[in-house]
Amino acid sequence: MPASPSTARAINDRLALRLLQQDGPLTATQLKTRTGLSRPTVADLVDRLQEAGLVRVVGESGSDRRGPNARLYGIVADRAHLAALDVRTDSVAVVVADLLGVTLAEATLPIGGGTGTQPAVEAAVALLERTARSAGTAPLHSVGIGAPGLIDPVSGELRDTTGLPAWHRGLVKELQQRLPATVLVENETNLAAVAEHRAGAAPDRDTFVLLWLGHGVGAAVMLDGKLRRGASGGAGEIGFLPVPGTAGVPSALNCEGGFHSLVGSVAVCDLAADHGIKVRVPPGEAAEQDPAAAFAVRAALADGGPDAEAFLSALADRLALGAASVVAVLDPGCLVLAGEVGRAGGDALAARVEERLARMSPLRTEVRAGTLGGGAVLRGALLAAREAAQDVLFAPGGSSRDRAEGGRSPG
Repeated sequence: MPASPSTARAINDRLALRLLQQDGPLTATQLKTRTGLSRPTVADLVDRLQEAGLVRVVGESGSDRRGPNARLYGIVADRAHLAALDVRTDSVAVVVADLLGVTLAEATLPIGGGTGTQPAVEAAVALLERTARSAGTAPLHSVGIGAPGLIDPVSGELRDTTGLPAWHRGLVKELQQRLPATVLVENETNLAAVAEHRAGAAPDRDTFVLLWLGHGVGAAVMLDGKLRRGASGGAGEIGFLPVPGTAGVPSALNCEGGFHSLVGSVAVCDLAADHGIKVRVPPGEAAEQDPAAAFAVRAALADGGPDAEAFLSALADRLALGAASVVAVLDPGCLVLAGEVGRAGGDALAARVEERLARMSPLRTEVRAGTLGGGAVLRGALLAAREAAQDVLFAPGGSSRDRAEGGRSPG
């Protein structure tokens, strides 16, 4: 059946808003060309979007032009703010941005292993509140959180996982209860895959597997442009994958003996030491952001000698073991080596893994280096928050004031 006039207007408005978000300020003529809509229809939708407080005139298209046709319309990006959190075992990082994703404020807070659950939660919440205040007076509309562990696919809650700090779950619950905003939580590796897909190594791939290489190892599965989380939210828990070369097999409570035992940061550093590679971790912020394995890989690439080459070769062998299982089951066609270690290894490590996979599997698989490093989690969390806000704020109809005040957390 043909769309009703109100439905057609909503579709047209959303299309125009998406174009303004992706391509920046546009004139009415440019909107007409890119949407394929008639000039009167574009004029009507521009009027509607201005009245709703969603767009405004931000300039003119040329110094020699004047009048309605020269007006540039842009998203009102400061009507609400977004926040993203990267929750790690011993730290939390926060970014606050406007509706176009432009960073307004950011901060990081280390949280020691001996910190109690409630003090850790309060410290993390206070960090977010301080960062939001420093970004301006606009309300927080949506908050995206990236955390290690399993996300329940039904409730969307972070599950209690052995070996992870209790304050992670406490922080998510506290933010959901305290903030007048939509609070979304997603597995950190899944968010990294979203970020590498949108703004990193795989913008041209709707099907790929991301292999996260940092302090630990994880994977994210993107099929036909959609994340696949599994029946219990555990798709990609590749650290538990049994592989040759380990001292034992993993258990339901411990991934030691699994793929993690070969390619986690500690294992990679031990491998480097076996090949005479000295890992020098500089003091300060760099050491806090990157695992020691990233420095080991950088040192080997800079060295270029036979011992360094032997280390990189052995590391590629280990990575190919886990990757081959993924390729055999999913045939993704593309594997992204992401995280701090993947980025440190760059094209050189990716090429070595690709060459080994070609020998181990008949399924052709391109291997790429991630480009976003550890920052992929925050980038992905911000993208999740941005999409959640746009679904509400950029929806035509209703009170723009109500939409700008944010939405309550689900549940």
